[in-house]
Amino acid sequence: MRDVNVNAGESGIQRLFVFDKFKLRLSPRLSLFAKRALDILLSLTALFVLVPLIFITSLVLLLIQGRPIFIAHSRIGRGGGMFPCLKFRTMVNNNEALLEKYLADNPAEQAEWAATRKLKNDPRITPFGAFLRKSSIDEIPQLVNVVLGHMSIVGPRPIVPSETVYYGQNYADYIRVRPGLTGLWQVSGRSDADYVKRVQLDALYVANRSLVGDLVIMAKTIPAVLNARGSY
Repeated sequence: MRDVNVNAGESGIQRLFVFDKFKLRLSPRLSLFAKRALDILLSLTALFVLVPLIFITSLVLLLIQGRPIFIAHSRIGRGGGMFPCLKFRTMVNNNEALLEKYLADNPAEQAEWAATRKLKNDPRITPFGAFLRKSSIDEIPQLVNVVLGHMSIVGPRPIVPSETVYYGQNYADYIRVRPGLTGLWQVSGRSDADYVKRVQLDALYVANRSLVGDLVIMAKTIPAVLNARGSY
């Protein structure tokens, strides 16, 4: 795989990379098997532990937002195929039309959307949805995607077809692996990082991925979620 360049000033990103120091000497096939086994074990365990939270969240959503409780948004997976990415619904039902009108009426917000594909003041998000996003609870249903093999615990965040233009030649890196629940982007500021940095982080992960590196990212995800840094 080609080398991935990181700007000299990106010392914070560089410090995340303990991969080369601790790479396990596993064959590619064994490494993939170990990663998949770990994905299944961790996701099934998490789903079992989180059953009460899933039930309570579903009930609250039903009472204050109505149906649907879950959404299955089409995202690009490994190999370029599409899969239904599961989430708790955090937006109003007519969100696409609302976003189009909002961006047309607010040119300043268009620059933010173009840079990050996120809006700090997103009019589509419901009040309870904002809490779910801030706490990352909205992404718990994606554990089912991990069990089904659509996703991995660690990898690039799943993207939609319209985002492939941002990846350019790095799109080939993205589709080499399963999208992840967490990854370098999540532990590097998440929505505070622009899309150029997000693509750079995804390519950097794919070029340096290892089982121990995944464990390090998982460990760093816990404080990132608790601090809700860059989450909106």
